[in-house]
Amino acid sequence: MSKLAKKQKQNVNKTHLIVGCGMLSAVATALQYLEIPSPVSFIALDFSDLPALLGAFAYGPVAGVIIELIKNVIHLAVSKSGYVGELSNFILGAVFTLIAGLIYQHKKTKKSAIIGGVIGALVMAAVSYPANLFVVYPFYYNFMPKEAVLGIYQDLFRVNSIEMAILIYNVPFTFIKGLISVIVSAFIYHPLRPFLKGKNTK
Repeated sequence: MSKLAKKQKQNVNKTHLIVGCGMLSAVATALQYLEIPSPVSFIALDFSDLPALLGAFAYGPVAGVIIELIKNVIHLAVSKSGYVGELSNFILGAVFTLIAGLIYQHKKTKKSAIIGGVIGALVMAAVSYPANLFVVYPFYYNFMPKEAVLGIYQDLFRVNSIEMAILIYNVPFTFIKGLISVIVSAFIYHPLRPFLKGKNTK
């Protein structure tokens, strides 16, 4: 392949990357607004990590992190959490997509994508514990007493501390949220891959 042909191919790949990341960021931003309420009123389920996960598989782990960043920066305009929620969402999403993307990049198979996604979801769930305990919830206490926050959990199950509530409810919730994205991506990534990578990319 001549130098000119190589340069043209690089330009095409770069264009696919920019367009793909922009498109997936837009989808992620839209999905962030489509929340499903949970029994804990201030925690909701959304599927905005799915486009970032697809981006991590298609373009590499850094692309997944960039999509997470763009999604949360855009969401700052309507933030109700003093930007703390967006910071936490970015950290967790970045951990999830970075790990999943790195594992998939090592061996690009469906099995590797699933394993990477599950490991990423597990690490994201683990990181959610300190993120909630030391970043998100101290912010909530400015508007709702700690006892009131704990009371919301106590209406659902027996728990005597915020630490235990986060461990019992938030951590599994975060893992399930990530797992849903992994399951969906396992079905849709392969059909979408030619579109995301470009028709001539194999």
